[in-house]
Amino acid sequence: MHEQKHSAWQTAYEKAAILEMSQWQHQMLRSPSFTNMLAAKAQRKLNSFIPEKVHQAITITIKQMVRAVLFGAGVTTPLPFKDLSLQQREALVQERIRFYQRAAAAEGGVTGAGGILLGLADFPLLLGLKLKMLFDIAAFYGYAADDYRERVYLLHIFQLAFSSQERRRGVYVRMVDWKSRKEQLPEDIHLFDWRSFQQEYRDYIDLAKMAQLIPVIGAPVGAIVNYRLVKKLGSYAMNAYRMRWLEGQQ
Repeated sequence: MHEQKHSAWQTAYEKAAILEMSQWQHQMLRSPSFTNMLAAKAQRKLNSFIPEKVHQAITITIKQMVRAVLFGAGVTTPLPFKDLSLQQREALVQERIRFYQRAAAAEGGVTGAGGILLGLADFPLLLGLKLKMLFDIAAFYGYAADDYRERVYLLHIFQLAFSSQERRRGVYVRMVDWKSRKEQLPEDIHLFDWRSFQQEYRDYIDLAKMAQLIPVIGAPVGAIVNYRLVKKLGSYAMNAYRMRWLEGQQ
């Protein structure tokens, strides 16, 4: 009955977007499949063989990089777009996602062609591109990312896109009704679980991107993988902000 109350003012585009978002929400809440659980178990076993000092070094590196982009004092954020329809906003968003897909593919192709050393250099470059894209998307949906709490939401979107299905449900639940939840955020960003975040992110992309480190085939693999990873993140961001948009209409 609640949904019918709002259906009258929804345009055909908005109804289609809400349907797509609902399907995405169902996917976020789905229980891990047997294959998901096997993959997660294998990855945990692999992680146990990695020395603790290596884990700590990777955690610190990713933490500092993400914090620099998300919370650095010198970070410039786009001004939020006001007074646009959902369709107008998403036309801008989709065009910007395509821009970053092309940029990530070009960057992945160049680093992949260089083999192991340049392939390793691709990780922070791709991370930076994806975070910048999220800043742009937030602005198109009308949110000012200079607000610390909005940046945390961006971090949740990032984590949602690159987490195991088991962890994804917990991240998604924290994003629902963000208007109320953001008031309960801790003041200290150090309380964020950086260790889990970096492991989930690294584990997700490692399998796909290892081939990028192989000379000769690395270039096409790097371009394709980066293109797909950026597209996935863009799609998750759109649906996450559709939730915010719909909550704001009710």
